[in-house]
Amino acid sequence: MKLSLKGLTVAVALLCGGCIFVVGVINLASPSYGTEFLKVVSSVYPGFKASGTFVDVLVGTCYGIVDGAIGGFLLAWLFNIFAKPAP
Repeated sequence: MKLSLKGLTVAVALLCGGCIFVVGVINLASPSYGTEFLKVVSSVYPGFKASGTFVDVLVGTCYGIVDGAIGGFLLAWLFNIFAKPAP
């Protein structure tokens, strides 16, 4: 069985970007929600600050989409290389 490179790339990109977006938007409504998560994310992605503005949420979401796409692609690619068909 092989994984779809395109399918896993899109799925993981949407999952990572969506997580940052949802936590960021909830944080805009309730500033105490997810602050530690957003601080960790801001320490990884340059240009993203957990300052509580919608522009920062969009920047973090874009970083999450790109990072998730790269991670999903690499995961599917490596799986397809090392997965051996069952005898």
